[in-house]
Amino acid sequence: MQSLRELRQVSSAENEFAQMRFVVLSGPSGSGKTTIVPLLIQTCPVRLIKSVSATTRAPRPHEVPGEDYHFLSREEFARRRAAGQFLECAEVHSSGNWYGTLKSEVTRARDVGGCALLEIDVQGARQVIEQCPQALTIFVRTPEGEYERRLRARGTESEKVIQSRLETARRELAQAPAYRYQVVNDDLGRAVAEMSQLIQQWERECDD
Repeated sequence: MQSLRELRQVSSAENEFAQMRFVVLSGPSGSGKTTIVPLLIQTCPVRLIKSVSATTRAPRPHEVPGEDYHFLSREEFARRRAAGQFLECAEVHSSGNWYGTLKSEVTRARDVGGCALLEIDVQGARQVIEQCPQALTIFVRTPEGEYERRLRARGTESEKVIQSRLETARRELAQAPAYRYQVVNDDLGRAVAEMSQLIQQWERECDD
């Protein structure tokens, strides 16, 4: 059983975390969010530091542990999850693989004078919104019909796969109103500039 002092320390840590500033970016596959992240980090006047997600899947040949992902065994992931070390985590697409954001990634950004930028899916973002309403949440979307056009232009997926991906995108789009802002990625440069302005505005509001 935890002592009153230990409980107060946990409560204090949780309250401190709930006040931390960070940005959450989500959007359907193909919305361009992965391309946006490095551009936003390079150009936004607010110092943004990419949060490195944790996963139980195996590294791909080009991926660097600690830079692309924190690659954890299922046992280690489960241990950290039970210890409350994740801000958000979920099993993705019933694949058996877990993904999540370690709280240490947000504090790492804070400790070097920056703001963590989380590129996560709508499942994870929903958990963050519930715990940390002060976070800046941005949903990236393509113009109407553009996602389907891109999928079909590839010519690599069957009709069944295309319909499955479109259904997933529709479910994700249904979550967009829960985000503070929505940005249409109809022009990459314009979308990045709009997000940069939103982040700067949010930073000023937090300082007031």
